[in-house]
Amino acid sequence: MNTTEARDKLTAELERLDHEAEQEARDQAEQRDSDELAGGMDFGDRGSRAAEAMENDLSRGTLRMQRAQVVAALERIDAGEYGRCAVCGKEIDDERLEVRPETDRCRDHADTASPSRPDHVRRVDT
Repeated sequence: MNTTEARDKLTAELERLDHEAEQEARDQAEQRDSDELAGGMDFGDRGSRAAEAMENDLSRGTLRMQRAQVVAALERIDAGEYGRCAVCGKEIDDERLEVRPETDRCRDHADTASPSRPDHVRRVDT
């Protein structure tokens, strides 16, 4: 994949992630306002809100991780290092970059942990 196409895809993904994060923040603010207007909550409501808060934290963390990967890919483009595996240095195939333009790993090293993705947070790559 050429770097112009990669930059376009990554920039669009960054905009999508930022929009999603903004929407989540608005939704959470609306939920807090709604809870305050409703007055007191019973035990079940508090449990539901605690579960929702944990899910929201996880979602925000996932968005931050994805955003960091996209920003790092854009930085690799700027540095002239885009499209090379961070582990072995081989060129990452175009098919993989089409599906995962933010990746810094070839197929052989897709499961290799990186500083931004510890061993316990692996995901399935194409």
